[in-house]
Amino acid sequence: MLTGIEEVDWASLGHAYGPADDVPELLRGLASADPAERETALDGMYGAVHHQGDVYDSTLACIPFLLELVADPGVQDRGCIVELLTSIGGIELDDDDEELDEFGSDDEEFIPAANYAMAAAAIAAGADVFLGLVSDPDPEVRLAAPCALASLHPEPARVLNLLRERLTVERDTEVRLALVAAVGRIALRHASLRTETVDWLGWLARAAHDPGLRLAALAQRARCAPADIPDDVVPWVTGLLEEIRTSANRQASPGTERAATPTLIGQVRELLEEHAAGRPAPWTEELLRTLHAALDDRVDDRIALILAQLRSPDWGQRSDAIWLCGGLIRVWRGRYEEVVRLVGAQLQDPEPRLREAATSFLERLFELGAPAADALAARLAAGPGAAPSVQGFVGRSGRDGALLALARAGDTRAVPLLARALDEPEVRRELLYAMDGLGPSAAMLAPLLRRRLAEVELDERLYDRAAPLLYALAAVRGGQALPEVLRVLRGAPANRRDWVREAALRTLAAFGPAAGEAVPDVRELLSAESAAVATAAARALWAAEGDRGDVLPALERWLRPGAPSGDWCAAAQVLGEIGPAAAEAAPALLPGLVARDLWVRVRSAAALWRVSGESSASLPVLLAAWEENRHARVDIAECLAEMGPAASGAQLVILTELTRRRRHNAREDGSGSHDIHLDEKLLTLCRAALARMERGVF
Repeated sequence: MLTGIEEVDWASLGHAYGPADDVPELLRGLASADPAERETALDGMYGAVHHQGDVYDSTLACIPFLLELVADPGVQDRGCIVELLTSIGGIELDDDDEELDEFGSDDEEFIPAANYAMAAAAIAAGADVFLGLVSDPDPEVRLAAPCALASLHPEPARVLNLLRERLTVERDTEVRLALVAAVGRIALRHASLRTETVDWLGWLARAAHDPGLRLAALAQRARCAPADIPDDVVPWVTGLLEEIRTSANRQASPGTERAATPTLIGQVRELLEEHAAGRPAPWTEELLRTLHAALDDRVDDRIALILAQLRSPDWGQRSDAIWLCGGLIRVWRGRYEEVVRLVGAQLQDPEPRLREAATSFLERLFELGAPAADALAARLAAGPGAAPSVQGFVGRSGRDGALLALARAGDTRAVPLLARALDEPEVRRELLYAMDGLGPSAAMLAPLLRRRLAEVELDERLYDRAAPLLYALAAVRGGQALPEVLRVLRGAPANRRDWVREAALRTLAAFGPAAGEAVPDVRELLSAESAAVATAAARALWAAEGDRGDVLPALERWLRPGAPSGDWCAAAQVLGEIGPAAAEAAPALLPGLVARDLWVRVRSAAALWRVSGESSASLPVLLAAWEENRHARVDIAECLAEMGPAASGAQLVILTELTRRRRHNAREDGSGSHDIHLDEKLLTLCRAALARMERGVF
């Protein structure tokens, strides 16, 4: 085994962490009789030799040995090695040949691109080894083999026939699903086989005896032919899910137990096992995820599917529905009231994983979480007899998660519960940032926030500890905490001093005239070298005194040629907040309208409108920025709503935004905790702008 491994000059090769002289030990570890050693070796392969999907020269050198290990029936956990090879050889570059021809041999990008191509070619050359694995005695090998064949074998028609034939004799549920998924993958990768394969998948979706197999075929057919998804897909899928739930043969395949190892792969495996534990058909989640991806913008159908799952007696299906809806709601606008209400109902379920999923989902909804407010309040009112995981304020997915969701929804029932949370030794910082939507009722929290701020040490960790409290005090207009805010402002340490000062000054600005005692300190900071501090001081001074005498010059000094964009934006923002009283600063804003930086243009145009009331120069700049950068739309829409009839030229832009189904800030590669809230804010501002334009109200 591993013949010739010593003949390779591994030290001359490299991986993610330097010379690859440790690779022989990793390869031998994959063949070890010790399961912990095998998992540690696999973790090392992914962590160094195939780090984040990269292919190094050492990765290429490993391929013959990995193929040799896969072919040896005496090696255990070969399914994991098949998956590793599939990952190494399965990177698909767009227009590979053209891309490689464009690079010269001296180009630093040539080697990585060539490595991916050489890896695919090397594994394809040895891919016949995967043909026999579809009937291997080890179910984990059979589970990994179909994807490897569909991705790497150079004869897709041969593979397609083999996968179909194997499906007639395979009895393991998850392996059968893997066979169907591989058939779908072949159809997507090879257009010449697509029509035949789509027809076969359609036949299987109707004819298979096993409802799980029918669901898998339906999902893959939808993936391969999304334009041809039947209109009755919702009742079809919900019927299959009910069959799967009630089927006598719905028991999950037993997994192979492995020893716990302190590796990333081990941790991921344990999380997946925990997620699937106690569920008879955990594989339905992936099938439904595939189907939802194919349905794409058919939002109403996707919502209907999720609603059906949320009403299922199977807690696992309800949990899947929540996670699927999380992906739906962050990308697509729609009517989610009933979905949110049913998710809220899961908060009282005895299954902790379901409660955790519901809480995590509701945390990100902000105002869209209102239909679940009663359920959240009931969860938070749980008495001493509640399950241990429902009690206590500590932990991201426990009681504080429900409280965060309730506060972000703007429900005032959160206020007394926030008061209790503020008496705990530790407070989740997101709770402090959620107080700005609770209105006047949150004023009762000011004394508690004041006390906590007074306890914060003026050390190098001051910003991390004080900033959330300062934000909360600003939100509740806790002017009685002025002495404590001044203490922080004056005692800011060298570490992130400007950040501390800016946060404290923002709080003083929110206090308005109640911060009169702080005026000398604030006035002194007007001349700060940091634009963020100086402009925050100008804002606070204006709020406290309403005297523009020192404020306007302090702001205009940052509106100079060559000023950093952040400095210019900070000054323009405060001038806009001052409004008509800063009209004399309008000429200083004009150069910002033609700046290269988009945000300088947006801030300058908005400020110019707010100080001058003249839209002719600002509106074209705002509309151009609207099209150039979607992330500027919330700020622009806010200004357009203020303009009213003066922004009538933006009516078509506003109407177009309101008719879009996709959220303006949706990303396929992730999301932020406030993305949904920001998009809903954009819609609210657009409706307000349109209403003012139509009414002709100034």
